[in-house]
Amino acid sequence: MAKEKKGNWIKDAIKNPGALHKEMGIPEGRKIPADKLKKASKKKGLEGARARLAETLKGFHNKKGK
Repeated sequence: MAKEKKGNWIKDAIKNPGALHKEMGIPEGRKIPADKLKKASKKKGLEGARARLAETLKGFHNKKGK
């Protein structure tokens, strides 16, 4: 069994950048509204998985001054 690298799960999870925007019908340059993201995260399938990942990654955002 090959040894897995730790810490690269985000890189592996984001294989199709912009796919969630395309699925939701929101242009890529715009932010996805939080209420739409929350609603999409409850769906099954790839759209739901991508929305849940987006919510997770949103929590990783570093705020200035901290």
